[in-house]
Amino acid sequence: MVRRFAIPAALMLVASPLAGQDHGDMDHGQMDHSGHALSESPVSDDAGDQPGDAPPPPVPTDFPATRFFPAERMAAARAAMVKEMDFNTFALQVDRLEYRAGKDGDGFGWEGQAWYGGDIDRIVLASEGEGTFGERAERIELSAYWRHALDPWFNLQLGVRQDFRPDPQRSYALVGIEGLAPYWFEIGGQLLVSDKGDLHARGKAGYQQRITQSLVLEPEAEVDFAFQDVPELAVGAGFERIELGARLRYERNRSLAPYLGVNWERKLGETARLARASGEGASDVSAVFGIRAMF
Repeated sequence: MVRRFAIPAALMLVASPLAGQDHGDMDHGQMDHSGHALSESPVSDDAGDQPGDAPPPPVPTDFPATRFFPAERMAAARAAMVKEMDFNTFALQVDRLEYRAGKDGDGFGWEGQAWYGGDIDRIVLASEGEGTFGERAERIELSAYWRHALDPWFNLQLGVRQDFRPDPQRSYALVGIEGLAPYWFEIGGQLLVSDKGDLHARGKAGYQQRITQSLVLEPEAEVDFAFQDVPELAVGAGFERIELGARLRYERNRSLAPYLGVNWERKLGETARLARASGEGASDVSAVFGIRAMF
C-alpha cells in the first residue's frame, strides 16, 4: 500500500520546482542568438576539377631495362619495335551498293574505296556514281589521293579525280579534309579545280546512330557547289545539287551488312533551270535496298 502512493508522491515533488519557475521577467528580444547561426556550406576547392582538364603525365625518360642492359642496345630494340608495329594494310570498303526503285524508273548507285597504308599515311582509290537501268550512267567518279592524318580526328586529302560521266569528261586536282567532328558526326569537304580551270566544292556529313546491337540508322547529306557557270556540263554557278538519304542497316556481321532506306536528290538554282530546259527532272526520290561490305 505504501509503495502504491510513493511513486505519485515522488513525481509531484519533482514537478513542483519546475512549475514554480517564473519566466515573465525575461527579455527574449535581448537574447544573443548569434552563436546559433548555421554556418555556410564551404565551397569545394575542386569544383573546377572536371575530367579531362588535368594535363597528361610526363613522358618517361628512364627505362627499367637499362639497369641491366646497355642503353644503346635497348634504344635500338625500341626503335625496331616501333618499326615492326608500323605495318601497312590493304582494305576494300563498299559503303553503298544499292538498287533504287523510283517513280521515273529503277536505277542503281554505289560508293566505296580501297586503300593501302597505315594509320598516318594511306593511298586511297575511291569511286561513286549512279544511273538508271537501260541507260548510260549519269555520274561516274574515280578519285586517287594521298591521305595524311593531321591529328587523331582529321585527315588531309591530296590527289586527283576523273569524271567519266557526265560528258564531256573532266579531270580535277583535289584537296580535301575529312574526319570525326564533335558528337560523332562524320564530315568532309573537297575543293576541286578542273583541267579547264573551273572550280567546284563538295561537302558531306553523316551520322551513325546505333538503335540496337545489330540495327544502325545512318542519315547522310551531300552538297555540290560551282564557283562559275559550266555550260558544257549543264552546271550553273552556285549550289548545283543536294542529296539526302537515310539507311537502316542490319549489322550482325560488319563484313557484310544489308540495308534499306530512302534517297532524295535535287538539282538547285541555275543547274535546275538548265535541267528543266533540256527536258530532265530537277528532283528524284527513291527507295533503296543494298549492302555495305568490308574486305
